[in-house]
Amino acid sequence: MRKLLRSPKIVIGLCLSGAFVVLAIVGPLVAPYSPNASSSTTSGTPMPPSAAHWLGTTQVQQDVLSQLLAGGRSTILVSLVAGAVATVLAVLFGVSAGYLGGYGDDLLSMVANVFLVLPALPLLIVIFGFIGRGANPNDVLIGAIIAITGWAFGARQLRAQTLSMRARDFVDSARIIGERKWRIMAFEILPNLVPVVATSFLFTVIYGVGTYTALSFLGVISLSHWSWGTMLYWAQNAQAAQQVRLEWWWFVPPGLAVGLFGTGLALLNFGIDEYVNPRLRAAGLTGRRARRAGLPRRPRLGLTAVLPAGVTAAAAAAAAGRPAAAMDGGAVSAVSATAGGVIPGSAVAGPPVTDPVLPDEVQQ
Repeated sequence: MRKLLRSPKIVIGLCLSGAFVVLAIVGPLVAPYSPNASSSTTSGTPMPPSAAHWLGTTQVQQDVLSQLLAGGRSTILVSLVAGAVATVLAVLFGVSAGYLGGYGDDLLSMVANVFLVLPALPLLIVIFGFIGRGANPNDVLIGAIIAITGWAFGARQLRAQTLSMRARDFVDSARIIGERKWRIMAFEILPNLVPVVATSFLFTVIYGVGTYTALSFLGVISLSHWSWGTMLYWAQNAQAAQQVRLEWWWFVPPGLAVGLFGTGLALLNFGIDEYVNPRLRAAGLTGRRARRAGLPRRPRLGLTAVLPAGVTAAAAAAAAGRPAAAMDGGAVSAVSATAGGVIPGSAVAGPPVTDPVLPDEVQQ
């Protein structure tokens, strides 16, 4: 956990996404006005930000800040539910297909491939058209329906990882001593797939935010149910971005909120990828540490530096400002590039090399 929190991507991502989750919990409680309340019945012109309305008002004098706070709960709840449901489906289909093999793998993979190629947005528009637009739609149900179109990609990833793990020694040992298949998948294989499951969840939450915002913006979800997409719908309907006086305070806050929440989740995803992938971990050195370690500013495409002769792991770690015990072979190899030795990038994850090695094409 300490190593994870050392990554600036993870710290910034946690702060951004955590702030929006807190906003979703307490936002409707601290909103200064009701999102449906109109402060005037005479003026039809949106008012810019002022002391009374920090983010201005809409065309019917509704407080934009109150709508932003109230709509955040619906948007974030739907995206989290979509991410959770899609991740569960991806684990069930992906791990089962990868471990079972044979006809079971063929059947589950076929189902995943069908959902993978389905046009998600048109399908969701049709589904919500049959359900109807109630005055108070259920956010949990909306998130579950969105998850139907977002689980297949994660299932394909988990299947590929399970295929590479089912022939490992510890899985064979569990199978030999008579463990049941479901127990092997749940307690032997799945714990080793936690980083993949986490990245799949974050990716699906981002997908849920974008899809729900798009559906609300198109008017498929009830227009009386406040979300960030609903705010964009009403701003577009009133042509807030096409007036002579640009009414930016109406559409910029919800659009910026969607972008920042998605950015926080993406940074978390990138940080987890760097932590579990030795190549990305070595490539994730800051510019200052890379310069102190003598790394080339523009390394050759497809080539990765290795540890030259006479340079120890401790010296390479000291050059990068990191403890030697926290550096794997890939990180040490990248840090110790001062002698200019390079090998193909596929060798980064291996043990450190003591002599500079050049591929044949580079030597010639």
